[in-house]
Amino acid sequence: MANKKSKENEEQNRDAGHTFEDYVKRALNPMLVLRLLSEDSMYVYQMQQEMAQRSGGRYVLSLLYPVLYRLAKQGYAQEGEKRISEDNRVRQYYEITPAGREYLEILKAEFNEMMQAVQDIMEYEPEEGEC
Repeated sequence: MANKKSKENEEQNRDAGHTFEDYVKRALNPMLVLRLLSEDSMYVYQMQQEMAQRSGGRYVLSLLYPVLYRLAKQGYAQEGEKRISEDNRVRQYYEITPAGREYLEILKAEFNEMMQAVQDIMEYEPEEGEC
């Protein structure tokens, strides 16, 4: 019964155009992109592959350009050099800016605080007599 309700909720969310996962990713993508770029400059496909690999295939992000463009507009990321790959493809690399490094630290702190608050809420056990 619970599995049937879960599937119904999932279908309703898809009909609305957004799933829980969509909302979570929308919130986390900038932080994760900046985290990757804090290690080294990367091109888009490389970032996508790195996210998928580090998450065991669970975190797949197909539309990364809007995230990068927004981060660039905000001054947190920028286009780096263009390189030609062994198979003769031009690859545009992106890199984090100093402001992006500062912003990443803020995002990480906010994320950790929020995750702790969510965990506290989810694990809360009311005492007898409480609502």
